[in-house]
Amino acid sequence: MIPSNHRRHFLRSAALAGFVCIVPFGTFARAAEASKISVLIIDGQNNHDWKRMTPWHKAQFEACGLFTVDVSTTPPGDSGWEEWKPDFSKYQVVLSNYNGKQWPDPIKKSFVEFIQNGGGAVIIHAANNAFSGWAEYDKMIGLGWRGPDYGNRVTVADDGKVTIHKPKDGPGAGHGSQWEFIVTSRDADHPIMKGLPLKWKHGQDELYHGQRGPAEDMHILATAFADKAKGGTGEHEPMVWWIPFGKGKVVTNVMGHVGPKTDAIQCAGSNLITLRACEWVATGKVSLPVPAVFPTEEKTVILEK
Repeated sequence: MIPSNHRRHFLRSAALAGFVCIVPFGTFARAAEASKISVLIIDGQNNHDWKRMTPWHKAQFEACGLFTVDVSTTPPGDSGWEEWKPDFSKYQVVLSNYNGKQWPDPIKKSFVEFIQNGGGAVIIHAANNAFSGWAEYDKMIGLGWRGPDYGNRVTVADDGKVTIHKPKDGPGAGHGSQWEFIVTSRDADHPIMKGLPLKWKHGQDELYHGQRGPAEDMHILATAFADKAKGGTGEHEPMVWWIPFGKGKVVTNVMGHVGPKTDAIQCAGSNLITLRACEWVATGKVSLPVPAVFPTEEKTVILEK
């Protein structure tokens, strides 16, 4: 038994309440497999450790029983791109764990068409740093890791009022020191956020601030206060949001740093948001429950590897 006064709880992800499904055998098993949400994870280049991130996310998808997962890994450098041809149309959701070289134009076109035709995308952490100058991607993500003159910036007041700052008004993208910050729900009725505490403590992570982009049709789901004492802006910064794009939807979750100090993807709160986001962009609904053991405003919950 884990003492109740422990600040951090460690538990196996497969034991999360409601996350493990019993799959029938034979014909029923095949039918169940066919009914699952198909996810494609894209990785291969990133300034973060994608080789640790992708297996974690894949395992979480598979453990909850709602998803089937494939991984498409890009070439590691400038050569070999003519061989990389992911077929987005085979999937319902693309999870981007990629931040590197621009994709070839035919792949960009295929990805844009996939979302416009009703596909879903979920962008995690540094994947929103990618593809500066790709106009359609900027529209999909709304805000990205860009300089102060690249586009608009968004902040949220204590009372939830959203302010759009024009280019060069305030900083460009950055983050202060890594710390355990409070995440505040800004749309508690949205299926991704429904049932989560209005405020909960996230595992040690990089709190992105000052991100820039067109910021059009942004629906902000969660923010965090970027404390100046930690190197932040002293304002509430968007952490999770979604944007409609054609018939499709794109959710960005900028939490989830992986590095020598922390694996923030193991935070039960951010992990649930990523899983629910993939279910929601695919189906418009969320069935994944909030686990019985979940972060509160006073303590984090870190899932065991």
